[in-house]
Amino acid sequence: MGKAQTRASNKYAAKAYDRIALQVKKGEKDKIKAHAESRSESLNGFINRAISETMERDGA
Repeated sequence: MGKAQTRASNKYAAKAYDRIALQVKKGEKDKIKAHAESRSESLNGFINRAISETMERDGA
């Protein structure tokens, strides 16, 4: 990917997405990532699904 495409991708992401910083205890990231990968999901996809399912379950 060239510099121009990287800039374009970053510009689009800044307009289309909000960012959330998430902190977990040392070693937890690897456990979460391994779980996500065992379900053929990305770490980001797994976290988004977990949030969506929990909010749905909670009636939000």
